[in-house]
Amino acid sequence: MLNLGFVSAILADHDLDYVLRFAAEHRFSCVEVMCWPASNADTRRYAGVTHIDVDTVDIAQLKQTLAAQPVSISGLGYYPNPLDPDPEKAAFYREHIRKIIRTAAALDIPVVNTFIGRNPSLSVSDNLKLVAAHWPAIVREAELYNVKIGIENCPMWFTNDEWPGGKNLATTPAIWDELFRIIPSPVLGLNYDPSHMIWQMMDEISPIYAYKDRLHHIHLKDVKLYKDKLDRVGIMANPLEYHSPKLPGLGDVRWGRFFAALTDVRYRGPVCIEVEDKAYEGSPEDIQTAILTARNYLAQFLVL
Repeated sequence: MLNLGFVSAILADHDLDYVLRFAAEHRFSCVEVMCWPASNADTRRYAGVTHIDVDTVDIAQLKQTLAAQPVSISGLGYYPNPLDPDPEKAAFYREHIRKIIRTAAALDIPVVNTFIGRNPSLSVSDNLKLVAAHWPAIVREAELYNVKIGIENCPMWFTNDEWPGGKNLATTPAIWDELFRIIPSPVLGLNYDPSHMIWQMMDEISPIYAYKDRLHHIHLKDVKLYKDKLDRVGIMANPLEYHSPKLPGLGDVRWGRFFAALTDVRYRGPVCIEVEDKAYEGSPEDIQTAILTARNYLAQFLVL
């Protein structure tokens, strides 16, 4: 009913064959596979990972590899800023998203996950104008190839260079409504991550009900809000001053209610662990422990 997987970015030092074998050996049914350009220079944590290079991939060979594995690819992931204030960078990012859409269609992968993007220095209304100018063409291509687009709801405001607005506009239900008004196509939906609602002081359960028809993919990540730190710095501070990403079960997401809501709305699809917990980054063994610890916690809600 729900297909448990993980985001391949956490195994950045290994190739796709290893990622798929690891998933199969440890009772995962799917993986979200990262598709950053091989020449990418992005040094952000967990960015720049290339497990499928869409510029050079041998589709026939990869289909053979996937057919021999019990593990499926839940979606192809690439998370740049398609509305970057540098027009050349933004155009490159948008074109690479289109390449990934075409690759997903060739591999019969149902969804491409990404960000809407944002110019951090512009208002929401001005960024919505950028969405209207640049995103309809991408969505039309996805419609042509029968591939869904899952937009993650991460604000992408964690470092000082992302101040003040962050690098991803699709952060709140009010903004999602505007995005879906501008682009009403059902192809455009959410790669929903509940953790980002917590540190924005928002309910993480109600969007599952309100946007049940737009849930194209799910990320499973937790977050710990440190109220004592928040009381000191306030919500206008850099968000990492008062919260930390955590493994599922080690933070403030109400996972019982979360999975109850998914079953209430009859969600059928991937739920992929996204590991960004710095407590589990000390060694390759720590990283694999993180994936399996999250799996063990989530097993109470799933049939593995």
